[in-house]
Amino acid sequence: MRRALLLLLPLLLALPAGLWALDRAFPPDLSRFERVSAEVPARDGRLLHATPVAGGTWRLRTAPEDAPPHLLAQLLSAEDARFPFHPGVDPLALARAAGQWARAGRVVSGGSTLSMQAARLLHPRPRTLRSKAIEALRAMQLEWRLGKPGVLAVWLTLAPQGGNLEGLRAGALAWFGRPLHALDPAETALLLALARQPARARPDRHPEAARIARDAVLHQRAPGLATPAEIAHAALPARRHPLPRHAPLTAMPTLDLDLQRGVSSLAREALDRLPPAVSLAIVVLEIETGEFRALFGGDWNNPLRAGHLDLSRAVRSPGSALKPLVYALGFEAGLARPDTLLDDLPRRFGAYAPENFDRAFAGRLSVADALRQSLNGPAVAMLEAVGPVRMATAMKRAGAIPRLPPGAAPTLPLALGGVGITLRELVTLYARLPEAVERRAADAALAALVQPFGGPPGIAWKTGTSWGGRDAWAVGLDRRHAVGVWVGRPDGTAMPGATGARLALPLLAQVFERLPAAPRAPLPARPAAAASLAGTDALRLVFPPPGAALAEAGRVVIRAGGGQRPLSFLVDGAPIPSDPARRETAWTPPGPGRYRLSVLDAGGAAAGVELRVR
Repeated sequence: MRRALLLLLPLLLALPAGLWALDRAFPPDLSRFERVSAEVPARDGRLLHATPVAGGTWRLRTAPEDAPPHLLAQLLSAEDARFPFHPGVDPLALARAAGQWARAGRVVSGGSTLSMQAARLLHPRPRTLRSKAIEALRAMQLEWRLGKPGVLAVWLTLAPQGGNLEGLRAGALAWFGRPLHALDPAETALLLALARQPARARPDRHPEAARIARDAVLHQRAPGLATPAEIAHAALPARRHPLPRHAPLTAMPTLDLDLQRGVSSLAREALDRLPPAVSLAIVVLEIETGEFRALFGGDWNNPLRAGHLDLSRAVRSPGSALKPLVYALGFEAGLARPDTLLDDLPRRFGAYAPENFDRAFAGRLSVADALRQSLNGPAVAMLEAVGPVRMATAMKRAGAIPRLPPGAAPTLPLALGGVGITLRELVTLYARLPEAVERRAADAALAALVQPFGGPPGIAWKTGTSWGGRDAWAVGLDRRHAVGVWVGRPDGTAMPGATGARLALPLLAQVFERLPAAPRAPLPARPAAAASLAGTDALRLVFPPPGAALAEAGRVVIRAGGGQRPLSFLVDGAPIPSDPARRETAWTPPGPGRYRLSVLDAGGAAAGVELRVR
């Protein structure tokens, strides 16, 4: 006996080595499991954006910890009750399947374990005895290599969910619009039924078959998962939800999913009002962290709007949007204060003679009013005193690289947008203005820009329009967020008559409506300037007067005074039809409530009142 054991001992010792060598010579093919959809999580961990794998299959990696406990209990109860104990093959299940086959003359149950199913999902084969034998060997190999959690991850990731869906996380999002861990037992039972019969149990095509298959899983449940009443009242989804693709051009982990959805919705509504070849971009940045919270880069996949490009990165001329930096540098250098009076009169700077938007001049007014009314001559004069090189350096310090022609030095047109910059950089520049100049000077420049504009109060904002209306900009910030909007043609061609006040500012107001209020402090009240642009008084709404109330909804004439034409009229931040050459328009309230009526002029000035309809 001892002699026999001594002869067997080398064989017993060699067996593990032989199995190890076979495992290394014929490793399992895990490529399908490793080839999953690319995912970008949002700031809170929820899925922001995903892309299908080659062939268009949505396959989201799913680990056991992604599943609620009742799903795993249902899975083991329905598919493999002895999964925690066997080595990949369940001899009892195989014996039962063989006996049923012998008695019935056909396959009644396959005896497959979850590990064998995982092997089949990794490498689908024809349903033959030879395939079953290979799956049994591969199942043990998977258990050896991956362990029980790894085998479960393979099954949960590759289980079919109907159509081009694979993996239970993909099934949960597509059929219920919620993450897997948030599903109840009836919902997870449907996913397990789809894994068994992905075509026949699709609830959008075969609702009765789907109900029967789901209930079969529920009735095999582990104790206490769902009551008969809950099963009877459990609803089936009638359609598939689109999988998350909320920021196809700009997805990054810092984005806020709910805010991204809201901004994207606003952008799509605005695009519907724009000509077919015009696009837009929106950026929301959190000032404290310097992180982007929402990004809309363009009309995804729309060739007329260059939907393959992220237009928040496009280098364009910012027009007047850089003037706050010009004046902040002047305040920092002690050249002026917001209440310093100056003259807006014709002036030449060598061969350069800037004019205002309407080719008129405002005369004597304060620096703050010159900034608010976006007058060109005073801004160029301030930059001449500060120095264009100093401004370009301040832009770089704040993270906005000025793009100039090769070999060119910064010059005075820098004040009016004679430089290339992206929307992301412009928003970052506003958010980091205290890094470019001293905080007191930055706050003074921003406080001068706090004025009504159809959105929440206490927002410092500035518009910009490049030459020929090629680019329409609006940038604003409160104490927590900086927001930027760009509207233009992706190919850079002109949009005659377009302005930042008309195209970008209403959308900026709508974005701020979705953000938590964090207003900035305005400048202290001071006497109105002695003269204003084009010889008119300050922009204001003449009718309705402040605090007006109507007994019932009816046609309202909104009339403005002062300001620079053309004028734009808005209700609750959304533009309403008007004649740009006129100072009034008509609007009919849709019903009782409170409405914010606003008017914008060509220089970016704004005025507004609240109207109540009983």
